[in-house]
Amino acid sequence: MSVGVRHLTVLGEFKPFGLVAEALDGKSSDNVSDKYDYFLFDPEITRQRDEADGFDASASSSDRGDHELFIRGNRIIWTAGSRVYKRFTLHSPVIMACWCRMGDSSEALLCILQSDSLTIYNTTGETVSIYLHRPITSIWPLPFGLLLQQATETSSPTYVPFSSSSPLISARDLPRQRRDIGYSPQLNFTSPNAFDYIMKEESPSTSSHLVLKDLLEEPQACIIVTTSDLIFATYMEEKGRLNIMKEFGEQTIWTSHLIPLMASYDEGKMQHSVWVVEVISSDLEVANSKLFDRVPAEVLPKQFSFRRIWQGKGAQTAASKVFMATDNDAAPIICLFIQEQKKLLSVRLQSLELNNEILFDIKPDMSWSISAIAAAPVIVTRPGVKVGLLPFGDIIALTAENTLLLYLLQEDAMGLKVPTWIFVLVSGKQCLCRYMLPPFLKSLEIAPALQDLKIVGLADAVEGRINVIANNGEIFRCTLRRTPSSSLANDCITAMAEGLMPSFYSHFVTLLWGDGDSAYLADADSSVDSEWESFCSVILQMCGKSRHSTDKVSDCLSRSSWEFLVSSNFHKNYSRSNFITGISPRTPVDLLGSDSPKLYADGGQNTEKSFYFELLTETLDSLHAVYENLKLNILRKRDLGHLVVLLCDVSGFLGEESYMDHYIRDFPGLSKKFGICRASFSYKTPPSLFRWLEYCLQHGCGSADMCDLPPLIQKDGSSAVGWARKIVSFYSVLSGAEQLGKELSSGVYCKIATGSFSTKEEVTVLAMVGESFGLQQLDLLPTGVSLPLRHALDTCREAPPTDWPAAAYILLGREDLALSCLAHSSNSKDLEPHTSMGLISMSTPYMLHLDPVTIPSSISETTEYAKLEDTDSADGSIVDGMEHIFNASTQLRYGRDLRLNEVRRLLCSARPVAIQTSVNPTASDQDLQQAQLWQLAQRTTSLPVGRGAFTLATTSTLLTEAITVPKLILAGRLPAQQNATVNLDPNIRNIQELKSWPEFHNAVAAGLRLAPIQGKMSRTWIMYNKPEEPNAIHAGLLFALGLHGHLRVLTIADVYTYLQQVSDFNKLVLSSVLKLEHESTTVGLMLGLAASYRGSMEPAISKSLYVHILARHPSSYPEFELPTLLQSAALMSLGLLYEGSAHPQTMQILLGEIGRRSGGDNVLEREGYAVAAGFSLGLVALGRGEDVLGSMDTLVDRLIQYVNGKELHNFFTSGDPCVFIATDGFGYVVCSLSLSLSLQLMDGTPVNVDVTAPGAIIALALMYLKTESEVVVSKLSIPRTHFDLQYVRPDFILLRVIARNLIMWSRVHPTEDWIQSQIPEIVQNGVKCFGDEMGDSDEMDSEAFVQAYVNIVAGACVSLGLRFAGTKDGNAQELLYSYAVYFLNEIKPVSVTSKHTLPKGLSHFVDRGTLETCLHLVVLSLSLVMAGSGHIQTFRLLRFLRSRNSADGSVNYGTQMAVSLAIGFLFLGGGMRTFSTSKSSIATLLITLYPRLPTGPNDNRCHLQAFRHLYVLATEARWVQTVDVDTGLPVYVPLEVTIKETVHYSETSFCEITPCILPERAILKALRVCGPRYWPQVTELNPEEKPWWNSGNKNDPFNSGVIYVKRKVGACSYVDDPIGCQSLLSRAMHKVFGTPNLRACTPSNSSSCAVTVDQLVSTFSSDPSLIAFAQLCSDPSWNSKSDADFQEFCLQVLFECVSKDRPALLQVYLSLYTTIRSMADKVTSETSFPGDSLFLSSLKLALAYNEAILKGRLAAIRGGIIQSTFLCSLQKRVEELLNCSPAFRNSLCNYLKSGQWPAEDSQEGKLSVILSWYLQWYGVPAPSVIKAAVEKIKHIPTSSSVPFLHLLLPRTHTHAVKEMHNFLLSSSI
Repeated sequence: MSVGVRHLTVLGEFKPFGLVAEALDGKSSDNVSDKYDYFLFDPEITRQRDEADGFDASASSSDRGDHELFIRGNRIIWTAGSRVYKRFTLHSPVIMACWCRMGDSSEALLCILQSDSLTIYNTTGETVSIYLHRPITSIWPLPFGLLLQQATETSSPTYVPFSSSSPLISARDLPRQRRDIGYSPQLNFTSPNAFDYIMKEESPSTSSHLVLKDLLEEPQACIIVTTSDLIFATYMEEKGRLNIMKEFGEQTIWTSHLIPLMASYDEGKMQHSVWVVEVISSDLEVANSKLFDRVPAEVLPKQFSFRRIWQGKGAQTAASKVFMATDNDAAPIICLFIQEQKKLLSVRLQSLELNNEILFDIKPDMSWSISAIAAAPVIVTRPGVKVGLLPFGDIIALTAENTLLLYLLQEDAMGLKVPTWIFVLVSGKQCLCRYMLPPFLKSLEIAPALQDLKIVGLADAVEGRINVIANNGEIFRCTLRRTPSSSLANDCITAMAEGLMPSFYSHFVTLLWGDGDSAYLADADSSVDSEWESFCSVILQMCGKSRHSTDKVSDCLSRSSWEFLVSSNFHKNYSRSNFITGISPRTPVDLLGSDSPKLYADGGQNTEKSFYFELLTETLDSLHAVYENLKLNILRKRDLGHLVVLLCDVSGFLGEESYMDHYIRDFPGLSKKFGICRASFSYKTPPSLFRWLEYCLQHGCGSADMCDLPPLIQKDGSSAVGWARKIVSFYSVLSGAEQLGKELSSGVYCKIATGSFSTKEEVTVLAMVGESFGLQQLDLLPTGVSLPLRHALDTCREAPPTDWPAAAYILLGREDLALSCLAHSSNSKDLEPHTSMGLISMSTPYMLHLDPVTIPSSISETTEYAKLEDTDSADGSIVDGMEHIFNASTQLRYGRDLRLNEVRRLLCSARPVAIQTSVNPTASDQDLQQAQLWQLAQRTTSLPVGRGAFTLATTSTLLTEAITVPKLILAGRLPAQQNATVNLDPNIRNIQELKSWPEFHNAVAAGLRLAPIQGKMSRTWIMYNKPEEPNAIHAGLLFALGLHGHLRVLTIADVYTYLQQVSDFNKLVLSSVLKLEHESTTVGLMLGLAASYRGSMEPAISKSLYVHILARHPSSYPEFELPTLLQSAALMSLGLLYEGSAHPQTMQILLGEIGRRSGGDNVLEREGYAVAAGFSLGLVALGRGEDVLGSMDTLVDRLIQYVNGKELHNFFTSGDPCVFIATDGFGYVVCSLSLSLSLQLMDGTPVNVDVTAPGAIIALALMYLKTESEVVVSKLSIPRTHFDLQYVRPDFILLRVIARNLIMWSRVHPTEDWIQSQIPEIVQNGVKCFGDEMGDSDEMDSEAFVQAYVNIVAGACVSLGLRFAGTKDGNAQELLYSYAVYFLNEIKPVSVTSKHTLPKGLSHFVDRGTLETCLHLVVLSLSLVMAGSGHIQTFRLLRFLRSRNSADGSVNYGTQMAVSLAIGFLFLGGGMRTFSTSKSSIATLLITLYPRLPTGPNDNRCHLQAFRHLYVLATEARWVQTVDVDTGLPVYVPLEVTIKETVHYSETSFCEITPCILPERAILKALRVCGPRYWPQVTELNPEEKPWWNSGNKNDPFNSGVIYVKRKVGACSYVDDPIGCQSLLSRAMHKVFGTPNLRACTPSNSSSCAVTVDQLVSTFSSDPSLIAFAQLCSDPSWNSKSDADFQEFCLQVLFECVSKDRPALLQVYLSLYTTIRSMADKVTSETSFPGDSLFLSSLKLALAYNEAILKGRLAAIRGGIIQSTFLCSLQKRVEELLNCSPAFRNSLCNYLKSGQWPAEDSQEGKLSVILSWYLQWYGVPAPSVIKAAVEKIKHIPTSSSVPFLHLLLPRTHTHAVKEMHNFLLSSSI
C-alpha cells in the first residue's frame, strides 16, 4: 500500500506567549536583554505524580494545551496560551531552566541555574535558593533528582576543590519541608564547612557531575551534615573499573526525566555515548578510608554511577537534538539528530527487570539511521497508551526534499518472523504517511514569492503538536493527529493498540494511515460517521484480505503443547469416559473451550493459520472488550449499536458461533441480517462482564470464572477498557478480593486510596475514591450494576472512619465531613486545583460545595433585627463599639431574647446618660444635676473595661482602614426636657484628668474587639494608626494589640521610637521622665510587648524594661524620678516576659523589689509597687516552686518574712554576688546585692508587712500554684487566736485564703461545707451568737471576728471562681450566687432570699466599704465561673448592681468597674469565649481580680488599672457552632460531650445544644453529633494539659470553632421545628398520598388540600433531584398524561427516598419500573419493535444483589437500599411475560435444536425479541454448548436427564433445563 498523505491541522501562526505577556505588562527596562529563549512543555510534567487520571478529564482546556516557559534576562514567565500562571524575577540572568522532581517527591520543581546560585521553585511559588561554590555549566533532570555539570578546573582556579565524597551543596540550614516554607519569602542557604577537613586532604579528587536529590526532605539524624542525601558525588564505570569522574571530558547533551539515561559527546574523540545512571552501594572502596573513620556508615551519602552502554564515533559535532521514542514493543529508542550528516541515528535499548529494578542495555546491531534535515518526537499512533512510565512515541522527520514523514518504529523483522510479503520493514522503521501544509495557507498569501510554501524546519514538539517552520520564515503551530470526533473509533483504536501484538498493530496502523479509499483522518473536518466508517472499512479490508490470501505461515505461531493436547481426540474420549465412570469431569460444558486454542478448524485438523486470520482473532478479542466496556455505560448505547454490527461481521467471518449468538441476544434485531453462523470453527465462549458480575455477587470473587473477563481488562494500564476494569475491581473488593501489590486477587489492577477500613464496603469506597469514580460516574452505570456500589456507600455513610480523604466523604454524601477535612488539611488556604478537580469528579454537579461555607457575620447578611438602640436614644447612628456584635451566630445563641441588646445598653459609653429631674428645674436642681452627673460619670468611665471583655475578638479590620474608637461621653441628657444635654462643669471637676485613664480603657476595648488573625498584623498598619503626639487612645490600642500578640511585628527601632529615645541611654531616660503625658503610652507599650513576647525572655525587650526600673540603675547614673506606675508596669512586664522560666537572677531581682523602699511616694504606691513585684516573681517561677534548682528554700524563707514581718537574717552567702542587668547595648549595669539590701524598706529590723505582705503572699501563691505543697500552706496559716486576729490585717487574710487554695488546687470543692471548712473555729464561734443580744460582747473582738469572717468567705469565693473559671459548674454557680445575695442583703435588704443559714447583722461590726468589696469580689468570681454563658440569673443580679446609686450604698468607680467587668466576663467575646484554668491563665485572672479596687478613674496606687485587662491572656475560644453544609447557615444541633474521669467525677457524658462552649482540652475526651435530624459524626480527642487550639491551627479538630453538619432528608431544622411536631414525615405524606384525587393538590387549586407534594418535599429535603421530581408530580400536565398507577408508584418512591434519606434511589426505582413496563408494552403490542435486551442483564444483577443481602454475603446494617419485595415482584412479572406467548415455544424449540432464530415477518420479529429475553433471563448457553451437553448424556439410561443437564450447565435456570429436556431428550428417552 502506498504511503498515505495527510494535511497538517494548523492551529495558528506561532509566537511565544511570553512576548504577548510582556507587551501586556507594559514593562520595558533598558537593561533587559533583547535576546530571549523559550520552551514548550506538556502540563502533565507539572502535575502530581500520584494525581489520578480521572482528575485530568475535568481539567480546563488550558491545562490540556501547551505550556511555555519564556526566559529573558533574569525574568521567567510561565504561560498557558494567553493565561499567565506565574512570573519569576531573579537577581541575576538565567543560564538554564528545567522541570525536575526530587527523590520520591510527587511535586514538580522548576530549577533555574544562575551564575552563582541555583534557585528552585515549586508550582505554588515557594522558593529555595542555594549558593554555588563552583561554577555549574548546565543542569539536567533525572527521574530522582537534578544532574549538575561543573565547569572544568581550569575555568575556575580560585575555588577550593571538593572531595569526591564531599557534597558541593549541603543542607544544614534546610531542615523544613515544603509546607513549612512560606509562600513568598526567598530562602537563601550557603554551603557549610562541614567537610572542610575532607577538602584539605592531599590530592583531592573532583567529580565533574553532581546529583541534587531530596531537597525538601526533613533532616536526617546525623553528626555533621543534617541532610545526608542532598548532593552526591558521582562515579563512572567503564571496563569493569569504577573511576571517579574527575577526568570526564564529555559534555552532557541530554537526559531523560522518565528513566535514568544520559547522552554525552566527547569532542576530542568525536563520539557520542549513552549512559545509565545507577545507585551504587556505600561500602565501595572509593567511599572507604578516611570518610568512614569520621562519619558513621548509616549517615554516609549515597553515590551514583554512570555506566556506558553505547558509544558511536564519526560525528565532528555534538548532536543538535536528542530525544527518546519507543518502538512497537515499547522498547525505548534514543534518537540523536546529527545536523552535519543530516541523519537521525536511532539506538534501541533493551530492558531487564531484576529484583524490582530495571536494567538497561543495548544489543549489537540495534541501531539504524534515517536521512533527515530535522526530526522530533511525537505521539500520534497510540495516544494515551503507556507501558510503565513511557508513552508510545513516534518520529516525525523532514527529508532533504522538504517532505514531512511520520515514522513508526518497529522491532527487527527477523526477530518477529512475520512474512515479508505483508509489509516492508526498513531497518526497524516504517513510514506511515506524508504530511503537507493545507492548501488554504497558500491561498491566503498575496505575494507571488510566497505561493510555494515549503517546510524547512521543525521545533517545539509536544505530544502530537509541533511547530513547522516555513521557507518564508513564518512558524505555524500544527497538530499531527487531531483527536477523533468519534469516541467509539478512538476507543477501538486504543483497545487494539493495547490488545494486539506489536506486529499486528503495526500492520493495522499501516492500513489505517495508508492512502486508501477512505483514509483515516485524511481531512481536518471529517465527521464522526466518516471516522467510524474509515475504521470499519479497514477492519473489513482485513477480512477481505484474509479471505483471498493464499500464502500461509507454517510454524510461525504454532500451538502450544497444551493446546494440542486439549484439542486432540484422545482428550475428548478421555473426558467422556471419565464422566461416565463417575470421575469428576475437567470443567462444565458451558465453559468448554475457554482453554482451547484461539482458532482451529473442524476436528482440529487444520493447524495452519493465516496472518490475517490471527490478526482478526485478536482484533475480535480487543473489540469485544470494548463492547463489554460500553455495555456498562448507559450513555454509550448508540456507540454500542454501531460496534455490534462490526463485531457481527468479524465474528461471522471467523466462524465464531458463540460470539455471534452473544451479540444477537443483546440486539435481537440483528437476527434478520446475520441469522446464525453456520460455519463454526470455534467453541470458545465469549467473555461476559455481566455474567462475571452476577456470579461474583452470588458466589464470591474467588469462585467467579476468570474466562468471563476479557483479557484486556486484566492488563495493567489499559485505558480503552478502564471503565470496565474499575467496575470489576470494585466488585472484586466488595466480594472479598485481597490486594496483592498493585493487583487484586481477581487479576485486575486497582488503586485504593489511603485510609483505614474494617469492612469490605469501606475498602470498596476507598477503591472508588482511588480510581476517581464518583457520583457522576455512578449515575452512568446500568441500574443493577450500580446497586451493590450504592449499597457500599449507604453502609459506610452513617459512621465512616475519620482519616478518609475529603473525596471519600463527598462520595458518601457526607459533605459535612468533607468540608471539615478540607478545612483541616488546607489550613485556611485556597484549595489546590487538583483537589478541586478531584472533588468535582466525586460529586454530582448540583450537590457539591467546593468552597468553605461562609458564615454570615453582620446584621445585613441575616434577617432584620429589631432596633438595637435604647428606646430613649436620641440618635441611633452613634458608634458605640458594639454594633458588630449582632450576627447569625449570636442570634442563634440567644434566640429572640434581648440579652445582648441589654448588655449593649448597659455597657454603652458613647451616648449621654439619662438624668431624672423635674420638668421645671431650679438653681438647686442644677447643683443636683451636677452631683448626679458626677456619680454617673464614675459609672460611665468604668464601662469600657467591661466592654472590652464583651467585644473581645468579635470582629476583624481591614488593614487599609484606621481603627475606630468610640467616644467617651460624660454628658447627660434630660428626658423630661426633650433630651437636653447637660455637661459636667469644668470649673468644679477637672474633666481631662478624669478622662485620661478611662480614655486608655476605651481604646483598649476598641482594640480588643479585633480578632487574632492568622499570621501577623501588618507593621505598616500599626504605624499608620500612630498619632503625631502620644495620647492615651493610641496607648490603649498598643496595649490591646499586644494582648493579641500583634506587637511582635514591631522592630526594636519602633519600640525606641515610641519611647522617644534619641541615641544614648541618658537621653532615653530623660525623655521618659520629662514627658509625663507619655506615661500611658509607655505603660501600654511595655505591657503589650511583654504580652506579645510572653515567656520568650527576649533580650531586646528585657533591656527596654529594665530601663524603667530605677532600682536597677547603677549609682553612677544621674538621679531622677520616674512615676511609680511606670516602674510597676515595668515589673509586671518583666514577669510576663520571663513567665515560667524560673530565671534565677530575675527572681532574685524581683524578690528584692518586693521589699524595696520607694523614696518620695506614699505608702499605697509602695504597696502597689511591691504587689507588682510579687506578681512578677510569681509569674517567673509560675508553678515551679518545688522543681526549681538553687536557693529556692532561702527565697521562700525571705517571702515568709515579708508576710509575717519577723526578724531579717542574712540569707545570702559570704560575699556580694553581682547581678548583671542588660541595658541598651553599651554594656551591663552592675548592681551589688549588698547595696540592694541596704535599700530594703525596714523600720529598724522588722519588715513593714503592710507594704510587703500582699506581694509576698501573691508570689508564694503563684510559685506553688497547683503543687499541693503542705509546707508552704502551713506558713500561710489563717489566724486561729485572738492575738493573730488582731495582728493580721483582714484584707491580708483574704489574700492568704486565696493563696492557700491556689496551692491546694485539687481540694477546692463547690460546696457549703468546703467554704465553712476555710473558716477557723474561733471565727465561726465568734459569729454564731450575733443578733439582738450582742450587747455584752467585746466590741473589738466582734469587729475582728466579722472582719475575718467576711474576708475569709470572700477569699473562698474568689478561690472557687478561679478553680472553676469557665466551667459553668452548676454547684459553684449556685453557691457563689447565694453568697452574693447574702452580702447584698447585709448591705441593704432586698427581696431575694437565700437557702443558706448564714450569720446576719454583719453590717453592725464591719464598714460598708468592706462589704461592698466582698460583694463585688464574689460577683466577679461568679462571672468567672459562668464566663461566656450569658447566664440569665447572674445577669439579672449584675444589672441590679449596676442600677444602684450612691444612695444605695458605697458605690464608687471601683465597684462600678467590677460590675462592668463582671458583665463583660458573663458575655465574654459576645458569648463565644471563656476562661482557661491553666497555670498561666489563673495567674493573669488573679492579677485582674486583685482585691484592691480603685477609688477613682485615676487611682493606680495599689494596683495599676491597666493590669485589669490581662484577663485576655486567660481566654480561650472554646466556642463551637454547627453549620449546615446545604444552607451555609448556623443551626442548632445537639452534641454529646464526653469528659474524662477526674477526682471530682467519673467519666461523664452530657448534652449541649450548639452553639455552645466546650470543656477544657485537659478533660475533653469526645464529641459526637447526636439526635435524629443530622448525620452523626464523632470527634475523638486525647485529653492533655495544653491550651485550646489557636485560630487557623492545622491540628484544630474543630476548624476554628465550626463543625459542619448535614441534615437528614425528612427532618426539619431545629429553628423551623423546635419540638419536632413538623418532622412527622409519615403523617404529612399520608395526608398527600391519601388525597382521593391527586390532581386536587396542584398549585392551581391548592386551597382544597393542606400542602402540595413539591412544597412538602422542599420542606424536608434540599436535594435538587427530589425537589425537581416533586415539582413534576405536582404538574397538572404530567398528571393528565400518566395513569393513576404510575402516579401512585412515583409518590410512593418519593416517600421512600425522602423518609430513608436515599435520594439516589429515585433513579433506580424509576428505571426498574419503566423497564418492566416497557417489556409488558412490547409483549402486548401488535407490531414488531426494535430495541435491545441489555436491561435484563442489569435486572438480573439487581436480583443477585438482593440475594446477596438476604443470604448475608453483603453487610446490611440498615437493610438493603431497595425493597426486597419490589425486586421479587419484578422477577415474578418478568417470568409471567416470558411464558405468556404460546407461539414462543416453537421458536425456542427451533433455537435449541438448530440455533435458528425466528423468521423476519413482524410477528416473528417480536418472537425473536422475546426469545432473546428468555435466553438472557434463564442463562441458556449457546447452541453449540447445548448440543455438546446433549451428546454427552443422551446415551445414559435414566428416567430424567434434567439433573445431568443441570450438572453440565450449572448457570442455566432449572426452568430452561426442563425445556431442553422436553425438546431435545424426551423423544430419545
